[in-house]
Amino acid sequence: MRLTLYTDYSLRILMYLGAKQREELTTIQDISSAYGISKNHLMKVSHELGKAGYIETVRGRGGGIRLALAPETINIGEVVRRMEDDFYLVECFQPAGGSCPISPVCRLKGVLSKALNAYLQVLGEYTLEDLLMNRDDLRAILQESSSHATPRTEDVPHPGYESHSLPAARGIGEAPQE
Repeated sequence: MRLTLYTDYSLRILMYLGAKQREELTTIQDISSAYGISKNHLMKVSHELGKAGYIETVRGRGGGIRLALAPETINIGEVVRRMEDDFYLVECFQPAGGSCPISPVCRLKGVLSKALNAYLQVLGEYTLEDLLMNRDDLRAILQESSSHATPRTEDVPHPGYESHSLPAARGIGEAPQE
């Protein structure tokens, strides 16, 4: 299993905001500097996190973003299901079924579906708060990184960064069924 960079960035934003005081605002530029990630990519990801209700935006001078929910209520499995747009591990998971000639009798699809469900189940056992147990250490490293990093601001995506679009063929986060 491999998460897209879009989901990786989503989790990084949530961890960054979770390491801050709940009311404290931060900017996308701050997060970009801390992680060395393109500000443009983080803007897209934070917009989706806002639409999902995980973060809130305060506009205007002195504005920024912060968590909209308590870290203990943000389930990592739900975030991954929401942010990932493709759980099609093999072509036969796709709604059209693909063109594999052994698909009607293949048992691999069931095995991979079971593995995917187990993967998502484990992620569902954790909250953002679980990832922030070392909050002070995390905050110190992020502050140090932001003072040394040169943020990427160009629009060229990192390799592996996929623009986010939800597939129309299934609900958010639905894993393929056996």
